[in-house]
Amino acid sequence: MKVKDIMERKLAERFNLQHLEVVNESGGHNVAPGSETHFKVVLVAAEFQGQRLLARHREVNEVLGAELAGGVHALAIHTYTEQEWRDRFGEAPLSPPCLGGKSSEQRETGGREAG
Repeated sequence: MKVKDIMERKLAERFNLQHLEVVNESGGHNVAPGSETHFKVVLVAAEFQGQRLLARHREVNEVLGAELAGGVHALAIHTYTEQEWRDRFGEAPLSPPCLGGKSSEQRETGGREAG
């Protein structure tokens, strides 16, 4: 299983997410092709209400501790409440977290991830 998929699953299990993005940014760094060493996560979650930024980041780091202790070299964390997200990016509806399509949906889309 890809590190990105593991991270998505763990974050979705821990937080009540309105939005989740896990982006493998390794290709922009001096690493071997196909590496999974540099990531960005964007989370919009109700749990962040009333929390300081440092507390939010600590929670994310705790959830992804095994990945950070392993091959993940860098992790950019962007955490928002729903209102913070809307204030920053407008009133466009949030997309629910996508944890990958069913294998039948992937076949229908030519192998691209559905959702």
